[in-house]
Amino acid sequence: MTGTLGQDKQLDDVTLDQLRQLVGLVEHDESKDPFPVRAMDAVVFVAGNATQTAWFYQVAFGMRLVAYSGPETGNRDHKSFVLKSGSARFVINGGVAPDSPLHDHHRKHGDGVVDLALEVADVDRCVEHARAQGATVLEEPNDVSDENGTIRRAAIATYGETRHTLIDRSRYTGPYLPGYVAKESTIPARKRVFQAIDHCVGNVELGRMDYWVEFYNRVMGFVNMAEFVGDDIATEYSALMSKVVSNGNHRVKFPLNEPAVAKKKSQIDEYLEFYDGAGCQHIALATNDIIATVNTMREAGVEFLDTPDSYYDDPELRARIGEVRVPIEVLKEHRILVDRDEDGYLLQIFTKPIGDRPTVFYELIERHGSLGFGKGNFKALFEAIEREQDRRGNL
Repeated sequence: MTGTLGQDKQLDDVTLDQLRQLVGLVEHDESKDPFPVRAMDAVVFVAGNATQTAWFYQVAFGMRLVAYSGPETGNRDHKSFVLKSGSARFVINGGVAPDSPLHDHHRKHGDGVVDLALEVADVDRCVEHARAQGATVLEEPNDVSDENGTIRRAAIATYGETRHTLIDRSRYTGPYLPGYVAKESTIPARKRVFQAIDHCVGNVELGRMDYWVEFYNRVMGFVNMAEFVGDDIATEYSALMSKVVSNGNHRVKFPLNEPAVAKKKSQIDEYLEFYDGAGCQHIALATNDIIATVNTMREAGVEFLDTPDSYYDDPELRARIGEVRVPIEVLKEHRILVDRDEDGYLLQIFTKPIGDRPTVFYELIERHGSLGFGKGNFKALFEAIEREQDRRGNL
């Protein structure tokens, strides 16, 4: 496997073998890739209050502060907090100057993801290919330097107002980017509860899912991993369609959702309404112990979606799942979902939206061989809920 970890052999105590299990890596020959993406560099957020949001992620998600930019470092426009957990990096930005463009973005969209930054092997090669394939280049390749070395970077547009900043940090040793200083949290160290980003889900408008799937295929050389349409991901009342694209080694995975016509409003419709357009709906965080992760996050006040008892008591589910690391009774106690496919199984659970608007939320996922996204859970969970509705006479 070439280029899986970028220039590092290990990222924040997460080894290559651990990543294989955590996010389901596969073999890939980077030399034949027209747009060689190596990893997620950072998920970059705009928040109404970056100071408090960064505090929340440290306390509730166990992330640690590693770098900072703001008025104290000469950045008069905004504050920016860089947080790490294993190989995952979040950057939380919030406007300081009254005329900061971040305020305009937040006024329209609320708290959300503005940039899914990617570590690439060759920024210029990627931009040249993307431009030739019709992508919108938002930032031409350029060098940014300080005493810690040089970053090569550029950016292209994707769905909504989201961008992909392309970063080569092979010549840089600083804590994040030039202009940032190393910074440690004043919050007592928390237990690390996740080790990597598994996937980032984009919600797009009706009729635009295939457009963006083809964009990632053509512009970035991503491959199609999975497709969920029709009965896979629908109930009598709401429906959506989803396709998943990934880079060659599956380190970077982007499910893309669009609403489908149904009797009532789907979760995708709700997101598009309250985010005011397409954007990143949820981020899946990979953990090697989902029970401990959920317990720690619940103790910190994070709320998770509930699952009815009927989901776990369904004999069809138990027959299909077989033996897993955690007994079904324990999964039921913690309301964790389970799914099995031809490669193995996975455990997953979803938080409620973490902000004021019903937009951004998180998934926790623990993989044991499975390369999927819980397809069996879509139908099993929806049908279990509807059986309960039917028993109550409300279906």
